[in-house]
Amino acid sequence: QVQLVESGGGSVQPGGSLRLSCAASGFTFDFYAMAWFRQAPGKEREGVSCISRLGSSARYEDSVEGRFTISRDNAEKTVYLQMDSLKPEDTAVYYCAADRTLSYECKFNDMDYWGPGILVTVSS
Repeated sequence: QVQLVESGGGSVQPGGSLRLSCAASGFTFDFYAMAWFRQAPGKEREGVSCISRLGSSARYEDSVEGRFTISRDNAEKTVYLQMDSLKPEDTAVYYCAADRTLSYECKFNDMDYWGPGILVTVSS
């Protein structure tokens, strides 16, 4: 059974940090590029960051570039999103997703598996 389970969300003040984790099971983790998406209230879901299946390349949405860092541990079947200098506009439900690929790149469309999401609230 395929599972993606996010953890590490919560509430933080502006300027603070959070580290999201996504634990994968039920599929061969290093055959999949991984990505983080988010959906803020009243907005469409958007891709935040992605990482290639072996961790050799990563992409970031413009608004998080320089503040967020994606990483993965294939031995632990886990992908992380370190979020620093958080802003109120980062408030959203964050989703982990997996993309089966032979490529050494990553992308934000046609994902194969999704986690249930976890809430991140940035507020003073």
